[in-house]
Amino acid sequence: MPDRVPPSCLRALAAAGLLSDHQVMDAPTLDWIAANAPPAVPGGPALAADEILLLVPDETWFAEPRLADSLHGVRHGARTCVLAFLLAREYRLDRQHTAALCTAAAVHDCQRHDDRADPDHGQRGAAWFAEHAEAVLAAFDQDVSPELRAAAATAIAVHNLPYDAFSPEHTAGYERTPHLVDLLKAADCLDRYRLPLERWWPAPVRLRVELPSWLGPFAHSLVVHSERARLDGAGHRDALSQALATLIEEETRP
Repeated sequence: MPDRVPPSCLRALAAAGLLSDHQVMDAPTLDWIAANAPPAVPGGPALAADEILLLVPDETWFAEPRLADSLHGVRHGARTCVLAFLLAREYRLDRQHTAALCTAAAVHDCQRHDDRADPDHGQRGAAWFAEHAEAVLAAFDQDVSPELRAAAATAIAVHNLPYDAFSPEHTAGYERTPHLVDLLKAADCLDRYRLPLERWWPAPVRLRVELPSWLGPFAHSLVVHSERARLDGAGHRDALSQALATLIEEETRP
């Protein structure tokens, strides 16, 4: 049976190959995403909502202002940060490496020009972060050494590139701190549940880290709850905070 969605929603436009350069979530598309949840898996983060690091990028950091509220905007960055934090705990990263990873995750797409492939956005994002790291880290209240700032910039630069497309400079940076690159790629991949076609959803086979079985369903629910809160009028941070509180409550409910 064909989708019962309006012809102007993201889901219908994607199916017809008519997506615009700037794509904002809508209720029919979100309803479709919610109705196609991956199978539930026991387990969860075993944390209180306020123990999860939530870094929300500032709207003014986006190279294209219209992208702040788009599929690659503020909430995508914040969710990627949350997922990166949970992966950092899974892989036992220390505090500084976790801060570097989560900072990179929060801002990795802020220099995009559109919601399409934009193949150079990782490199632009890395250059922007290298220039603005002091202000970004101060805004996030995170302490990251100069060495790990450079590693975070490398992770941003290559987050959208296949491993076999790394330049020699990228490969050298990756070899110094491979976990930052691998975990940023994984966190970014997990937030693909926000996209309007199922074939664009997470493909863990392309990753170099193993994901806990519960994290995929958690990532899907994080998209659904945070985007629903945003459509209901919540600000970016409140949308994520409400979503995390709801998910943690669901995990701990008897």
